[in-house]
Amino acid sequence: MQKRKLGNQGLEVSAIGLGCMGMSQSYGVPDDAESIATIHRSLELGLNFFDTAEVYGPYKNEELLGVALKGKRKHAVIATKFGFQIDGSPMAGLNSRPKHICKVVEQSLTRLQTDHIDLLYQHRVDPEVPIEDVVGTMGLLVEEGKVRFLGLSEAGIDIIQRAHKTHPISVLQSEYSIWERNLEGDIIPFLRKLNIGLVPFSPLGRGFLTGTAVPAEQYPEGDYRRRDPRFQGENFKRNVKAAKLVFDIAADLRATPAQVAIAWLLNRGNDIVPIPGTKKRVYLEENIKAVDLHLDASVMARLDQAAGETSQFAGARYDEQLLKHINR
Repeated sequence: MQKRKLGNQGLEVSAIGLGCMGMSQSYGVPDDAESIATIHRSLELGLNFFDTAEVYGPYKNEELLGVALKGKRKHAVIATKFGFQIDGSPMAGLNSRPKHICKVVEQSLTRLQTDHIDLLYQHRVDPEVPIEDVVGTMGLLVEEGKVRFLGLSEAGIDIIQRAHKTHPISVLQSEYSIWERNLEGDIIPFLRKLNIGLVPFSPLGRGFLTGTAVPAEQYPEGDYRRRDPRFQGENFKRNVKAAKLVFDIAADLRATPAQVAIAWLLNRGNDIVPIPGTKKRVYLEENIKAVDLHLDASVMARLDQAAGETSQFAGARYDEQLLKHINR
């Protein structure tokens, strides 16, 4: 497995990571045994970068990862996140107050069965707490040896700049894929100016770029996609049509659409490490092969042109409540 450096503080991870959220919530019925087997298979194949958060489950995903990595911790790079107030509801609001950060990091360490977190993200920007106070607290955790590197998620330029002045930021995590290009105008150039890496989540468009998406009403209760605007009604039909070029190119290359979507991201720069999520070994093994899939200039141009022509994919990225937490 190829390795990539994120930021200039020394963080090095496998060229793709594993998004673990769906193992515990949001996408279908959990299967802990298969999820743990998938994490173990990841390590066998050289994938060492695992993404979780306290809010996934909530708490259950960190606990699952802690169990899976017991005895294997030294081979893994663990990223987790704080930033939500979890009071009976998984997302009762935002909370990045310094005392809260320290408290939840201790709880995450316990659930993960480790003495340090490799990469700690603020999950969403809290408008009630100055970012200098947030990152200052995160920096103290680095000094204490409880955290190695710092990241932000879904933050805008002003927040990134102020955070980076307070303590070096290694990574921004945000949605980015062939069909979600909102970072390209200003965020990615700014990250590169500061030498901050990018970790795209939802690189497969929550299933649209794999060919497995179905209309919202066909997902079971509790599955996030039932309320995702892009899976609703006419939006769904338009988005399936818009993703067709990826399927055509995949057929030409004798690859899967998922491999093409991941390879496209890998070709956008060596400072980009996508984290496709799965809880099954078969999809993990499929996704990892994207690292070796060559997309020449003509294929990249076809994908870029198509994405430009269909840049207005139907439906918002999130519902109205979740959109409020995006700092852009």
